[in-house]
Amino acid sequence: MNTTTLATPDSEAADLSDLLLSVAPVDMRVLSGIQPSGDLHWGNMLGAIDQFVQAQNDNEMYVFIANLHAMTSQRDGDALRRSTADVALDYLALGLDPDKVALYRQSDLPVVALLAWILECLTPTGDLDRCVAFKDKVANGLSANAGLYNYPVLQAADILLVNAQVVPVGADQLQNIELARATASRFNVAYGAQVFNLPKARVNQTRLVPGLDGGKMSKSYGNTIPLFATLAEYRRLINSIATDGLPASAERDPQTCKVYALLSLVAQAHEMQEWANTYRNGGLRHSAVKARLLELMLAHMAPAMQRRSELQAQPWRVEEVLRAGADKAARTARPVMERVLHLVGLDPTSLANIPPSGFIRREAAPQPRGWGM
Repeated sequence: MNTTTLATPDSEAADLSDLLLSVAPVDMRVLSGIQPSGDLHWGNMLGAIDQFVQAQNDNEMYVFIANLHAMTSQRDGDALRRSTADVALDYLALGLDPDKVALYRQSDLPVVALLAWILECLTPTGDLDRCVAFKDKVANGLSANAGLYNYPVLQAADILLVNAQVVPVGADQLQNIELARATASRFNVAYGAQVFNLPKARVNQTRLVPGLDGGKMSKSYGNTIPLFATLAEYRRLINSIATDGLPASAERDPQTCKVYALLSLVAQAHEMQEWANTYRNGGLRHSAVKARLLELMLAHMAPAMQRRSELQAQPWRVEEVLRAGADKAARTARPVMERVLHLVGLDPTSLANIPPSGFIRREAAPQPRGWGM
């Protein structure tokens, strides 16, 4: 295994062989989450969600919608509620099976904030000072608020609350998983008990998903193609991709073309070879490449768009899925929290008065007459 190192909380460098799970997880507890900070895009799907759908068949999976994390930059409560609901629709439309995955809102397990506070009390500020993600986000214009600064500790609480063994992440999140491992170890040592697993990271096995500008597709960079955009929006975004401006007869290197890079995500290898030959031999019309990209993207998304439309017409089903997911996560989290509270000197019996449905009191999900018959 590659023994590349990275800066970590407790040492200047750590061997990644301890951090990384090098094979696809099987029969393991897997957790991941995504912020509801805008429309899901092709980078989200190809970089993460497709692998969740594959992993759900062989693992115990927990997938949460990170609406608490989103509060570091979201100041519109109605917008946060809408985007949270939209992400749930998107995940289900893209193939997450609620019979196999606990899909839930992060805020439906409010004890995660309590655990985050407990972990913060063990986390040296120097650990957070070294977190690259905070510096990058501030450099890109986000407010340097305490929530953003403490983001990695809340992320660690998400992971440790259900004692996840594996966390699928992008390479840029490895430092946060290393901090979660260090935090788990620090708690275990401080209180003399093996409460938390040391989670491993599974780097999403996918090539870089390029955005409209050729760089990494990211909402932070405003270069995304939303998954569930309208036909008109797909066409507008694809047609906006800048090309080289050379005449059709010019010979080109396909690897320098932004449209070619996106097309390679959805076209078969033999078709990409044909396009590569056209680029190199001359006679290319960028309008033809863009038209083919539009056609293949829409064809790829057609089944998911249909499922999403059906789910959107039945919001009570989605709410039921989220509450069932919170119930499952809460049942897993309860013994962990009871032990944590006992060890730190707080009263674990306080959890006894909290119902299992997400650790919060609420009414049953609304159902229209005749549903479920």
